[in-house]
Amino acid sequence: MQLTGNYLALAYLVSAILFILGLKGLTHPASARRGNYLAMSGMLVAIIATALDPAVRSYGFIIAGILLGSVIGTVIALKIRMTAMPQLVAALHSFVGLTAVLVAVGTYLTHSRTGNLNTVLMSELFVGTFIGAITFTGSLVAFGKLQGIITGKPLVFRGQHLLNLLIALVMFTSGVQFLLHNEFGALLVMIALALALGILLIVPIGGADMPVVVSMLNSYSGWAAAATGFTLHNNLLIITGALVGFSGAILSYIMSKAMNRSIASIILGGFGSGEGHADTGSSTAGAKGIKTAAVEDAVFLMTNASKVIIVPGYGMAVAQAQHALKELADILEHKGVTVHFAIHPVAGRMPGHMNVLLAEADVPYDHVFEMEEINPEFATADVALVVGANDVTNPAAKSDKSSPIYGMPILDVYKARQIFFIKRSMNPGYSGVENQLFYQDNCSLVFGDAKKVCEKLVVELKAS
Repeated sequence: MQLTGNYLALAYLVSAILFILGLKGLTHPASARRGNYLAMSGMLVAIIATALDPAVRSYGFIIAGILLGSVIGTVIALKIRMTAMPQLVAALHSFVGLTAVLVAVGTYLTHSRTGNLNTVLMSELFVGTFIGAITFTGSLVAFGKLQGIITGKPLVFRGQHLLNLLIALVMFTSGVQFLLHNEFGALLVMIALALALGILLIVPIGGADMPVVVSMLNSYSGWAAAATGFTLHNNLLIITGALVGFSGAILSYIMSKAMNRSIASIILGGFGSGEGHADTGSSTAGAKGIKTAAVEDAVFLMTNASKVIIVPGYGMAVAQAQHALKELADILEHKGVTVHFAIHPVAGRMPGHMNVLLAEADVPYDHVFEMEEINPEFATADVALVVGANDVTNPAAKSDKSSPIYGMPILDVYKARQIFFIKRSMNPGYSGVENQLFYQDNCSLVFGDAKKVCEKLVVELKAS
């Protein structure tokens, strides 16, 4: 059975509609699961329709690719921890970029043998290769930073921007040479320069900007896919790539706005010195006059509170403490305490990181509030329990004009009557900026692994 042109176009249209509905579903946690199912259905329709395209003459490589990809994807899905999801996303973006480069090179070699090259096709190859190459190496660098293989600190050097500009100019010059004279060597030079540019664009970006970088690379991968769609004359790939490209670009804008930074400043080199070194002690706390508290102190105040706001961060993700937090919230609510969860747009290492973790622990969607909704509530909260959310709760963003994070919107945790901050050590957050919240009179640090501390809180609450 094969699909004619009209039926194939109809199948692709159905698939595109399912992708759009799936993307719409992902805009809210309550509909995210339905959105995923719709998008998966759209991909299934697309695969079946493509397999039934009369242009497909052999199924050997297609079946092998589907089977191999399914096995690899299943293994990764079963073994990946939610804390490693950002670097997985970055790695997957690199595959899209590499695919765009390989498809462009393969298409050129095929058409050059048959003499079917034209200016339009070569322009598509030009765009696909340099976007794909930048996405490939840029995503690999982002993966390395998130995985800890490469330091999260910005790697900067004198004349960096000038070097990037020079590489970009030579790259485009090689591309023009390829277009005008059909020189395969010029195409290879352009690819090599784009690969180098991808590395140089991401290495100066610090850890604090990683959520925006992941979103930005997502946009790049979409444009690479769209360029590949033009090369292959595949309308569905063009639509899908455009959806990913635009949604990633919009999300990057939203994320950068949430950090009070321009996308241009992030691309040209972000602030942030990366994650601190491991330190399990709290010996420096007393020397700096920072107050500490025991689990029993936190339990006493939360039990007698009317409203508790829980602020999850990357520390919760690393410790996998979301399930213990869910149980803690259930116990407090059973005691008549109102419990809310507060989410900052850039908490964690990628957009929506905390939302996914809380959904995994079955925290009700109506208990989870975004920054704009929850900030007015902190002033009336008896207790704010912060679980490893460092940079997004730092009052320096509002009070210290010399701070690198000044102007970044934060969760107004400092307004709560009492703050308990669960933290493993005195190390700064991923941005490398010390949190001024620790020095406030209403803040006490509870040192220890987030999961263990939350489990102790649950035990004490049950006994109280």
